[in-house]
Amino acid sequence: MNVIIIEDEKPSARRLSRQLAQLDVEASTMLHSVEEAIAWFQNNAHPDLIFLDIQLSDGLSFEIFDAVDVQSAIIFTTAYDEYALQAFKLNSIDYLLKPIDDDELENAVKKYKAVKPDAQKMTLDFEDIKKLLVNPLEREYKKRFTAKVGQHLKIINADEVECFYSENKGTYAATSDGRNYLLDTTLENLEVELEPKIFFRVSRKHYVNINHINDIVAYTNSRLKIKLNRYIDQEIIVSRERVKDFKLWLE
Repeated sequence: MNVIIIEDEKPSARRLSRQLAQLDVEASTMLHSVEEAIAWFQNNAHPDLIFLDIQLSDGLSFEIFDAVDVQSAIIFTTAYDEYALQAFKLNSIDYLLKPIDDDELENAVKKYKAVKPDAQKMTLDFEDIKKLLVNPLEREYKKRFTAKVGQHLKIINADEVECFYSENKGTYAATSDGRNYLLDTTLENLEVELEPKIFFRVSRKHYVNINHINDIVAYTNSRLKIKLNRYIDQEIIVSRERVKDFKLWLE
């Protein structure tokens, strides 16, 4: 399998290369800018798979495809929660949120190997994806959710939700009145619906609302534990990989 990495931060590119090596996948080439990538694709056979950072030092990586008809499968990588990650999932093999988790990377590679898309049939509508990469200040985020309670529909205002969490394959909203409501959605879908200044995904299982955080305390293995005003059903632990971004988000 011929794999390349397009990532403007060289330490991140090297780290991803090492992670892939642990999965017996060799990244033959690392590119670091739109300009460098265009030149490379114009003079080399296209790889089977590209790990593609969205924001490069000289522009969005989509500009590469304006200049070159790339015939490769793509796994997007991004550090920006506010990007419309659902669109990438629909148009690519997968996406990975940086810093890249080893297990999530392994799952993405397994998914690629299982699908092995025919390069000639890869159709990525980058124009549609780019339309979703608008300034987050200009985007409209979801203000209300609905949950079925018996024969009724309960309207839940987003600002009343202390956290969203997953449990037993269900996604729940825990509200400031101490109630938990089952929603017809997933945490992955919420990534494109929630206001990123208000909600942060601290782990695979929890999104928290900054306005309902009561306390933050040090936890084992350089992690953090969050205490909300009412929600106590599960411990909310900020995963070690997301502690740095979480601290930046708090500011």
